[in-house]
Formats: sequence, C-alpha cells, structure tokens
Amino acid sequence: MSATALIIIDVQQGLDNPAFGERNNPEAESNMARLLAAWRERGLPVMHVRHDSVEPNSPLRPDQPGNAIKPEVFPQPGEPLFTKSVNSAFIGTALDAHLRESGIERLVIVGLTTDHCVSTSVRMAANLGFEVTLVSDGTATFERTAPDGTHFTAEQMHNANLASLNGEFCRVLSTEAILADMA
Repeated sequence: MSATALIIIDVQQGLDNPAFGERNNPEAESNMARLLAAWRERGLPVMHVRHDSVEPNSPLRPDQPGNAIKPEVFPQPGEPLFTKSVNSAFIGTALDAHLRESGIERLVIVGLTTDHCVSTSVRMAANLGFEVTLVSDGTATFERTAPDGTHFTAEQMHNANLASLNGEFCRVLSTEAILADMA
C-alpha cells in the first residue's frame, strides 16, 4: 500500500450537534483512529480535510468551536490539511494536485457524512482516475426525511449510499478487511 493515502474527511466537533438528528455507526471515529494509527506506523501518507462552512448558522464555520477536528483523528505535523467550503474535498483545494505530485493513485477514504461530503468526494476521486476504497464502518451519517415526508433512518441512509457507491465509484471494505490486507 505504499502509494495509498488515507483521506479523513470532515471529522469535526460540530457534527456532534444533536440538531442533526440520530446518527448511525457510533464506532466510526474509533475505526478511523485505528486506520490512522496503522497508516502512521507504516509511514504512509495521510491527508485531512476540514469543512469551513460559509453558512451563517453552521457549527462548522471557522469561527465556531465545532469547526475543530476531533481529537481521535487530529492531524500531526507534516500531515496536510485541506480546507473546503463545498461538499467535495477536490473543489477549491489543492488535494488533487498534492496527490498527483506525490505519485498517489489509490485512496482509502473515511469521514463524515456518508451521504454528503464523503460520497461527493468518493465520486469525484473516482472520476479523477483514483482507485478508491471507502471504509464502511469508518464513516457515518444522520437520519433524513425525504421531500414527501418519508423518514429514512441513519442506517438506511448509510447503507443506501454504500450500495450506490460500491462497484461504481469505489470498493467498500470494513476496517478489519483493510487492516488484514495491510498485515
């Protein structure tokens, strides 16, 4: 996995805000931390992405405490941090250029939330020609209500997005499968 980067997307304090509703996969951050530790132990490339919201009431605004990256995945010196204000980690950032300059062709992606910034970034990475693995238990999302009033649990939203991405834009694997592959 020498040319495989771990990309950690939007794992920020503000996404713990109860206003977002019920969330699935309470173990997502601990799984991300396990992968991050494995990457660091092997000296593999790690990149962090933070959402700097421009929305006036967002907890992810740069002037809000919710903008902070969670301690479980906080960047270490030398690990690039890319900031964005849209759903894709590739729009308005130097992420693509950095990956290409570093000779990285394969990405393992974790983060929040499955159906927003993670999905958008996975789709774009695949469209840009990267080989992408999405970690099923290293991401999570929230419950949603459709325009017609249909309620979808967080787990339904998560699984529907994984199903939509798998085989088309990425391969979906668990933390355990990735760690076993690295061993």
